[in-house]
Amino acid sequence: MLKEKGTTQSMSRKATCLDHAVAEHFFGLLKTELFYLEKLDSIDQLEKVIVAYIGYYNSHRIK
Repeated sequence: MLKEKGTTQSMSRKATCLDHAVAEHFFGLLKTELFYLEKLDSIDQLEKVIVAYIGYYNSHRIK
């Protein structure tokens, strides 16, 4: 499937997590700052708050 889309798979050796650190950090913040604080009733509502959080994270959050 990756070849069909023209994508190259990126995998490091076992126990080398540096390539995942950025994504893991972002999703950790997403869960801590948003997901655990909100009571969501639907997948649509979840999608909306995640999109809003990404906008906040990229434009307004002090890093």
